[in-house]
Amino acid sequence: MSGLKKAFLVTVVLLILCGLIYPLVLTGISQVIFPKQANGSVITVDGKQVGSELVGQDFTDERFMKCRPSSVNYNTYTQEDVDNGDHTMGAPSSGSNNYAPSNPELAERVQADIDAFLEENPDVKKEDIPTDLLTASGSGLDPHISPESAEIQIPRLVETTKLSEDELKQIVKDNTNGKFLGIFGEETVNVLGVNLDIAEKLGMIGSEE
Repeated sequence: MSGLKKAFLVTVVLLILCGLIYPLVLTGISQVIFPKQANGSVITVDGKQVGSELVGQDFTDERFMKCRPSSVNYNTYTQEDVDNGDHTMGAPSSGSNNYAPSNPELAERVQADIDAFLEENPDVKKEDIPTDLLTASGSGLDPHISPESAEIQIPRLVETTKLSEDELKQIVKDNTNGKFLGIFGEETVNVLGVNLDIAEKLGMIGSEE
């Protein structure tokens, strides 16, 4: 009985320390020091939450920059998708299809994305399309593209937004993240940030928060 009591007390103490006190302390510290990051880096415009800096979206408006392909459609579904059983409401997911290079479905998907991109950007050659515009991220939720992928879309955006090339290049620059500590990783462009700045320039929204 003595051994059982000790084991029970240790279990209770660890449960309180690790399951209650530790999470509460970390949550409190993060809310004080990094409140925006702790709450999902959510962006608010005109009092409405429009997205997160950390999660990509499917932008269909021709005036906006496009993200990478997503095997989970960035968890964006129409009511028709739901009715057809293409998505289970309340159960969003992340991930990729993990197609092997020899899988014909991968070739079909990439070719479809190439055709769609060339249709929207007729002045671009197939071999000039940056790789990340044709490859889905591991999570399917990546909000970033390479600076090259952003730059190649600027001519189309000049036509659809009527903004100048210099204005769009500045918007891309403002939403470009440098390498971590200046040496690790690659430069990335946050597509949501770019599109919010475009929307603001066009008078579609107010200032973001």
